[in-house]
Amino acid sequence: MAAAKALVVLSGGQDSTTCLYWAIARFGRDHVDTLTFDYGQRHRIELECAQQVARYARVFNTILPINTFAALSGNALTDAAVQVCTELNPQTLLPNTFVPGRNLIFLTFAAAYAYPRGIDHLVAGMAQTDYSGYPDCREDTLKALEQAIRLGMECKLELHTPLMFKSKKETVELARDLGALPAMAYTHTCYNGRQPPCGECSACLLRAKGFAEAGITDPLLERLRGISS
Repeated sequence: MAAAKALVVLSGGQDSTTCLYWAIARFGRDHVDTLTFDYGQRHRIELECAQQVARYARVFNTILPINTFAALSGNALTDAAVQVCTELNPQTLLPNTFVPGRNLIFLTFAAAYAYPRGIDHLVAGMAQTDYSGYPDCREDTLKALEQAIRLGMECKLELHTPLMFKSKKETVELARDLGALPAMAYTHTCYNGRQPPCGECSACLLRAKGFAEAGITDPLLERLRGISS
C-alpha cells in the first residue's frame, strides 16, 4: 500500500510550525507537503516566514492566493483601516482580529488542493485552549467541517488538530520534543506584522506567555537579538 500523505496548513506561525513537525514525525518528511494562504493579511511577513520554515524543514510549500477577505473587510487582519485591538467587541465578544469564516475557507481550500493529489490527511494548528476565542478554532466546528468535506467530496479525508486541547506552554513543550525549536526562530506571530514583534497584541502576549511558562527562550527573539548585536 502507498504511504499516507499529509498536507499541513502552514501560516508561518508558532502553532502551524509545531504541527508541521508533528506531521513529519507521524507521516515522514517525504510524505508531507505544506500549503500557505495569501488572503490579504496585514501581517504579510508570515508568507515569507512560512517559506523559510518549509525550507528549513525540507518540505514543499505552496502559497495559494485567496484575497476575497480583503474585499469583505471589517476586521483588523485584512482591513488596513481597522487597528488591532485587544478589547472584545461588546456585541460578538470576539476580538477584532477575528476573520469570519477564515478557518472554514482555509480548510475547504486545503481539502480541494489535497483531493487531486491523493492526500487524505490535513493537519492544522487550531486550538480551543489558550486562544483568542475564535469559534472556528473549536473542535465541534472542525469535526462538523470534516464531515461536510467528506460528504461533499466523497473522500476519506481526516483532519488532525494536534494542538486542540493544549495550552501555549504545552505547545512550546511539544515543539521542543519534536525538534521544532530551531525552525521556530523563523516564525511570525505578531498581528501587527512587526519584526521584532510588537509584544502588545494578543498573539504576541500568548506566545510570550507560553515560552515563559515552559521556561524556554523564544528562538525568534534569540535570533533577532543575534542579528541586532
